[in-house]
Amino acid sequence: MDALIDRIRAWGHWIVFLLLEAASLVLLFRFNAYQGSVWFTQASAVAGKVLEQEAKAHAYLHLGEQNRQLTLQNIDLQREVDVLRHRLMTFEHDSSATERAVARQLEGVRLIPAQVIGNSIRDKDNLITINCGRAEGIREEMGVVCGTGVVGIVSQVGEHYAIVLPVLNSHSSISCRLKRTEYFGFLKWSGGSPLRAFMDDIPRHAEIKKGETVETSGLGSVFPAGIFVGKVRKIQNSDDGLSYKLEIGLGTDFARLREVAVIEYPEYGGEPE
Repeated sequence: MDALIDRIRAWGHWIVFLLLEAASLVLLFRFNAYQGSVWFTQASAVAGKVLEQEAKAHAYLHLGEQNRQLTLQNIDLQREVDVLRHRLMTFEHDSSATERAVARQLEGVRLIPAQVIGNSIRDKDNLITINCGRAEGIREEMGVVCGTGVVGIVSQVGEHYAIVLPVLNSHSSISCRLKRTEYFGFLKWSGGSPLRAFMDDIPRHAEIKKGETVETSGLGSVFPAGIFVGKVRKIQNSDDGLSYKLEIGLGTDFARLREVAVIEYPEYGGEPE
């Protein structure tokens, strides 16, 4: 205690000086309009810079969540557009039982968000690992999509992880159609560039144009109809010459794939076993 008192006595004149200096500054900025405005402007600029950096740091730390939300929003928008397109068709002509079933199917779909934790694009039989499994409601044969199109189909499921058979796998075969004419074919990949695949079994009499949109056909209960797959890049003959083989520029960039969603149809509903 004595040491503290001695220290205060030794530095007393500096303490008094600092207190008087602070009091004079308060009086100066408070009772003088010009000096007060200068102080307020500078203080606001400093505070603004600090808040700006804090906001940037907060946004950076939450990029993953934002990407996940954007992915789900993009997929939802694609589904809504297709539902509206089919409903518009019902006003133009009498809708078939198939069209009505497709519309109902799209409305009943639920999306389970997941993150890609393992991915390969250089092998002939690539695989993707996601961080959701049986506990999150994932089952085998469920379709997987992202904000830019089709990804693949779930092939193996663990408790909290699942393996996806992507488009970039030689065993993958996804039913697709040309959006304009609705001719069906199967999307396959035989290696090479991860930005393209091929659509087989398009009949010779089909009228095809480069740049046409390719989407899922809706056959089966893996993908709803109308999910974007890619666009026609080249038109060539099949190996046997009896049909067309189309080169498709894929909408999904698998090298940058981070956020996906697994499609759950109503028949998969219920609590996980």
